[in-house]
Amino acid sequence: MLQRLKNNSSKIVWLLILVVFLILIRGFENVIFYDPLIDYYRSEYAHLTFPEINVIKLFLSYGFRFYLNSVLSLFILYVLFKDTKIVKFSILLYMILGSVSMIAFFFVLNFFADESKMTLFYIRRFIIQPVFILLLIPAFYYQKVQVSSKK
Repeated sequence: MLQRLKNNSSKIVWLLILVVFLILIRGFENVIFYDPLIDYYRSEYAHLTFPEINVIKLFLSYGFRFYLNSVLSLFILYVLFKDTKIVKFSILLYMILGSVSMIAFFFVLNFFADESKMTLFYIRRFIIQPVFILLLIPAFYYQKVQVSSKK
């Protein structure tokens, strides 16, 4: 066990660094990104009117945040699996999931914001938080175990 930790020490260090960067993005979200919905959803939003939003600025901010989280997540996948096929497939998944999430978010925001506050909240979570990495790591690990058990 100790030998395995010693052999994988660089992998562990890189993972810690990448996770710290994800935490820093979350910790400094108020400083780095434009997001009037942060304070809105932290309050009693069910009884409040929707805040005034600069849609273009919000779109660019969410896009940049999704991009940062995606790049860090892709590096995490590479550090864990050392497989460029997994990273390439994940890039495709991130592009598709990010596009669908952004389109859905802005569709709901522009047409159903007052009626669909919780829908907007959850779509927003998928965009601004690195949720997809939590799904991809176990999926790729399971696939790797299945492939190696068949050999």
